[in-house]
Amino acid sequence: MLEEDMEVAIKVVVVGNGAVGKSSMIQRYCKGIFTKDYKKTIGVDFLERQIQVNDEDVRLMLWDTAGQEEFDAITKAYYRGAQACVLVFSTTDRESYEAIGSWKEKVEAEVGDIPTVLVQNKIDLLDETVIKNEEAEALAKRLKLRFYRSSVKEDLNVNEVFKYLAEKYLQKLKQQMFTQPAIKSVSPAGIAVKACSSVGIQA
Repeated sequence: MLEEDMEVAIKVVVVGNGAVGKSSMIQRYCKGIFTKDYKKTIGVDFLERQIQVNDEDVRLMLWDTAGQEEFDAITKAYYRGAQACVLVFSTTDRESYEAIGSWKEKVEAEVGDIPTVLVQNKIDLLDETVIKNEEAEALAKRLKLRFYRSSVKEDLNVNEVFKYLAEKYLQKLKQQMFTQPAIKSVSPAGIAVKACSSVGIQA
């Protein structure tokens, strides 16, 4: 157990090309809704959800970043302070698959090595797929990432993605506390809450 008075808040960035389902994934996870109408995210949006992981109360703050290059300078600033990352590509969009390595590098350039998962979204559209299973698995293996196939529309593997990241982050936090007990009260989670509350983006 972590300290009683410490709220664990995790800033999660959801990253990938436009139209791969990042906003839909966050809406599904935080609000339980799905809309098939595509609306381009301008800059950054964020929602949050409270969950319990291994008897710990965890607040996940999910930051939906624009996938379009013209917003690159804006979104880069929002990677800072991120403690977990979801890299998303679409079953029906080969470019989004090929861009994953580049997105991973952008996030790592700002925050270093954080708990990260690779997600192949829109697997309900398998008849339109342009990516072979073995290609997706090879990418995950090459990047050394946990890999999920998801369908936001069918609500398949959406919860699992964020639960896994929360577990990995808690594990990392406890290891840090074990190795650095003197700075136990200054958690990275606390920093993330400050960063988020100052932005003033409405969910």
